[in-house]
Amino acid sequence: MSDTMKIVVGLLIPLAGTSLGAAMVFFLKNEMKPGLQKLLLGFASGVMIAASVWSLLIPAIDMAAANGSTPWIPAAAGFLIGIGFLLLLDSVIPHLHVNSDSPEGKKSHLGKSLMLVLAVTLHNIPEGMAVGVVFAGMASGSAAISTAGAFALAIGIAIQNFPEGAIISMPLIGTGITKRKAFSYGVLSGIVEPVGAILTILLTSLITPVLPYILSFAAGAMIYVVVEELIPESQEGEHSNIGTIGAAIGFVLMMILDVALG
Repeated sequence: MSDTMKIVVGLLIPLAGTSLGAAMVFFLKNEMKPGLQKLLLGFASGVMIAASVWSLLIPAIDMAAANGSTPWIPAAAGFLIGIGFLLLLDSVIPHLHVNSDSPEGKKSHLGKSLMLVLAVTLHNIPEGMAVGVVFAGMASGSAAISTAGAFALAIGIAIQNFPEGAIISMPLIGTGITKRKAFSYGVLSGIVEPVGAILTILLTSLITPVLPYILSFAAGAMIYVVVEELIPESQEGEHSNIGTIGAAIGFVLMMILDVALG
């Protein structure tokens, strides 16, 4: 299989995870139970934390060291810029989190359904960048990122996208829209991932020396989403330990995928 075909397949894997999760609207009759939602939110946060460390920050450090640079500079700089970028998007884009009635970002007259979709779309931007940059690293021939490692990240993101797709689509049913439209909104929220991945690959191919910075940037952006949104939502109300258990399972699963395949 050529590198181009590997990249195409790799970019579609996370979208498939989101789409399958969104399809749960056709199989589940009622809204998702709070305990299950906490477990899945925790699971997603665990996957993203592990992916940020093993698939993004460690390769960025190794790559910088191999290039003769000070290893921690690209990792630290890219990470903080990624945090700042998501903070800016979070402040500008109007969005609404699940189980919340208070929109965030700039004031707008958008409907609740659209703002719920925008919230998940915001989550998916760094995930798309993360997948894009590891496949860019694979295509560049970097020893820090193997083909198996790139696919491990894509599969890990797809696994955590499955519950995310369900979490965004199921509450939309409660707003009065049809199951088919709820499914479409869930899939739409995931399309930003391959788009972001393609843009990241194009940028990296033009400026190859910035690859360690972009790896770290994606890690910072993902950690922002975890700390700002996923963990707080998984810890709301009673039985917060369910979210913690989910985070542990997600972290270990992503770590195993990356170490075993990478």
